[in-house]
Amino acid sequence: MPEVTETDLPQINSDNSLHFKLPAFEGPLDLLLHLIKENKIDIYDIPIVQITHQYIEYLELMKELNLEIAGEFIVMAATLIHIKSRLLLPPEETPQDEQIEDPRTELVRRLLEYRSFKDASSNLREQENIWRNIFHKAPPSEGEFEPEFEPMLFEVSLFDLITAFKSLLSKAPPETMEITRESLTVADKINFIMEKLTTDYGIKFEDLFEGSFARMTLIVTFIALLEVIRLGLAKVYQEKAFGAIWIINPQKMNTEHAEVSEGITAAIENTPLNSSY
Repeated sequence: MPEVTETDLPQINSDNSLHFKLPAFEGPLDLLLHLIKENKIDIYDIPIVQITHQYIEYLELMKELNLEIAGEFIVMAATLIHIKSRLLLPPEETPQDEQIEDPRTELVRRLLEYRSFKDASSNLREQENIWRNIFHKAPPSEGEFEPEFEPMLFEVSLFDLITAFKSLLSKAPPETMEITRESLTVADKINFIMEKLTTDYGIKFEDLFEGSFARMTLIVTFIALLEVIRLGLAKVYQEKAFGAIWIINPQKMNTEHAEVSEGITAAIENTPLNSSY
């Protein structure tokens, strides 16, 4: 595999920083739904103070990671702050027969509508994959190994990745020395990840950061992972919701599917139950 150099990387700015655009389908409603699911919150009774605080925390981390934040994220932040302020203010006096509308009502309506759309889209993709496997999967040739079990792997969203990374970052000690661009580059970390993907069936997310304690090292490694995913050189999965995250080489999935499934299954089974990010 040819090595990646700094000149291969996109959007190098005059201040020597990398900027990445979020995929179009990863918007503010996706982030809110992610936070609601992660916190096991009743969508009809959103604790707006808690969600607003977490939402703004995510925006700050995305900014630190040089992820370009679309204007709609800022608009949603303003909307949340407005709802929060309305809830904190004493209610206005109204006639007894007039019902006061909950300031969260419109937000809940938008979230429910968007979640229904996402669920329908996800179901269509699942059906498409089922039919593709039925009509395009060739029967195994004589003597060819076919696994009896393949692990159920669920696709991971950008916000799942940011959540896992946020947990790692919270454990990093404060920087004690300046790390220069010359000593730590995104290109080096991309090559490190691709080297791992050529030898391993799959890499557990936190294993990419093994031995890395400096905050800047963690950030550069994470940016490199985002770029590898953007280029289609890796796919990211979980074996269950909020479970361990795995980075997988899609070429291995296509050409060595049985071996990869067996390897990932073995890795999952050997993962300690008390492991955490």
